[in-house]
Amino acid sequence: MRLNLFWKLGFAFFALLIAVLLPVEFYAERALRRGYERAGFEELAAIARVALAHPPQPADLISQVPAKSAPLLDWVAQLAASGIRVTVIASDGRVLADSQADPSTMENHAGRPEIQDAFAKGNGQSIRRSATINRDLLYYAVRQPVPGGTPVVLRFALPLQTVDEVLWEFRKRLWLASLVVLLVTGAAALLISRSLSDRVDRLTAFSRRVAEGDFRPIDADRSGDALEALAVSLNETAARLDRTIRTLTEERNLSSAILGSMVEGVAVVNASERLLFANPGFEEILDLDVPPQSGSALVEIVRQTELLEAVRQVLKGEPRVETEIVTGTLRQRFFAVTVAAVTAAETSGAVIVLHDITELRKLERVRRDFVANVSHELKTPLTAIQGFAETLLAGAIDDPKNRVRFLEIILDHSRRLARLTDDLLRLSKMDADRLDLEIQRLGVAHFVESCVETAQRPAAEKDLRISVNLQERLPDIAADRRRLAEVLQNLLDNAIQYTSPGGQIMLSASADPGEVKFTVSDTGIGIPQADQPRIFERFYRVDAARSREVGGTGLGLAIAKHLVEAHSGRIWVESEVGQGSQFYFTVPIFDSERSSSRNGR
Repeated sequence: MRLNLFWKLGFAFFALLIAVLLPVEFYAERALRRGYERAGFEELAAIARVALAHPPQPADLISQVPAKSAPLLDWVAQLAASGIRVTVIASDGRVLADSQADPSTMENHAGRPEIQDAFAKGNGQSIRRSATINRDLLYYAVRQPVPGGTPVVLRFALPLQTVDEVLWEFRKRLWLASLVVLLVTGAAALLISRSLSDRVDRLTAFSRRVAEGDFRPIDADRSGDALEALAVSLNETAARLDRTIRTLTEERNLSSAILGSMVEGVAVVNASERLLFANPGFEEILDLDVPPQSGSALVEIVRQTELLEAVRQVLKGEPRVETEIVTGTLRQRFFAVTVAAVTAAETSGAVIVLHDITELRKLERVRRDFVANVSHELKTPLTAIQGFAETLLAGAIDDPKNRVRFLEIILDHSRRLARLTDDLLRLSKMDADRLDLEIQRLGVAHFVESCVETAQRPAAEKDLRISVNLQERLPDIAADRRRLAEVLQNLLDNAIQYTSPGGQIMLSASADPGEVKFTVSDTGIGIPQADQPRIFERFYRVDAARSREVGGTGLGLAIAKHLVEAHSGRIWVESEVGQGSQFYFTVPIFDSERSSSRNGR
C-alpha cells in the first residue's frame, strides 16, 4: 500500500529524531565512561601517593617472600580498607602480597602491561579483566625503590563495576529523557506532518477538480509559507484556465451553431482523406443513413467521383477547386462544390463546402422552357393568322363559302393570343408583387355553389357528374372572391378536360386549424409521379398535344399557385395514373385584423 504524505513525513521525523538520539546516547556514554575512568585513575593515583608517603619497611620488601611478611600484609590490608585492591609485585613478576587473593596461588605478573610500564617508566595503568578474581578492574601501578635491593611495584586496582553501575544509571536516565523527547517531538512532528499532509491533500483534490472542469478557487491558508504561495498560484492558474476554456467553449459553440444551422454542407478532411468534421447539412445533402464518424475514410461516405477528385486535387497542392455534383435520380438536386486547402500548425487537409444550386438550375430550366414555350405558343396562332390572312388576300376573300370559315379561324387564334397575353400579364404582376387583392369575409358554401354552377354546363356536355361534400358549419374564409374563384374554376376546368365521359368530379371542403382546405377530385387520367413536382410551372404540360387541343395556355396552374400563395395558402396535388387526381388548396379563416392589413397592400 502506497504511503501518503502524512506517514512519509511522520516516518522521516521519527527516523531523523532516532538518528540524532542514538549518536547522542552513544557519544555521551563514551564520554561519561572516559570521565569516570579518568576519575578512577586519579583516585588510584591519589591513593598511591598516600601509600608511598607511608611505604612498608624495606626489610619487609627485601625479603620478597610471598605472604610471609606480616608487616607487609598489614600494610596492604590497611590500604585495602578504602575499597581498593592492593598488590605488591617483585621485579621478577612474583606477587609478594595481595589484598584479595593468596599470593602463592597467583601467577607471575611480569607480563601485565601496567607492571611493565611501572618498572620502565615509574608508573603505569590499564583497564582489563583480572585473571585472579575474574572482574574488570582499573589498574594503577607505581615503582617503589627498595634500599639495598631491587625495586618492587605497588599496584592499586579499582573495580570497573562501580563505573558500569553509574553508567547504567546514567543510561536509564538518558533513555527516559530520550523517550520523553521522542514522544514530545514525535507528537509535534505528527501534528506538523498531518497539517502539511492535509494541506497537500487539499491542493491535490483542488488540482483534480480543475482537471475535471471545476474551477472554483481553494481557500488559501494564511501561513505565509510555500504551500500558501502554491495555493494562490493554483487559484490564479485555475481562473485563467476557466476564462480560456469559457472563451474556447463559446467560440466552439458559436462555430458549431453556425455550422449546424447552415443549409450548406461543410466537411473537413485531413491529408489522409479521413473525415474530421461534418455538419448536419453535409449529411442531409449526401442522404447519409448514419451520421459519419470522425476518422472515417471519405471514400466510404462519398459516392460522387467529382467530389472525391476535387478533394484529391487540393490535397495534392491545388489551393482551391470548384466543381458541381448531382444527387438523386427521380428528384435531382444540384450542388456547387468548393474544396479549399486548410493548414493548421503542422496539420494539413481540405475543407469542403456544398452549396445547393437546385433552384438556380431549376430557374434556368424554367427560363429556357418559358422562352421556348412562349415562342411556340405564339408561333402557332400567329402562323395560322398569317396563313389564313395571306390566303384571303390571295383571292379567298371573294370565296363566300370559305372566307367566313377563314375569318372565324383567325378570330379564334387571335382570342387565344389575347388569353395568352392576359395570362402572361397577370403572371408578370404577380411576380412583381403588384397583384391587388380585396380580402373580404367569404362564406364557403355560397362561394362553392357559384363555382359549381358555372362548371355544370361543360361537365354535362361531357357526361360528367359533379358532387359537392362540405363539412358542416364551415367557418368563413378571408379571400378575394374573384381571384379565388379563378383558382377553383381553373381546377374544375382541368378536372373536366382530363376526365373521360361518364366520370365523376367531387368538390369538398373541411376546416383545419386556422384554415379551410378545398379538395377537387376526379376520376381522370391521372398525373405521373415524375411530373407532379413540375405541373405548377409555367407552360408545363403533362400531355402537351391534348392541352393545346382543348385550348389551354399552360399557365392556369401557375396562376392558381400564385393566387393561393397570395392568400397565404398552399396548393398541392396527389395523383396516380389511371386512378384520377386530387388537387388541394388552403385559405385562411377570416380574421378582421389580418384582413384589413392585407387589403392595405
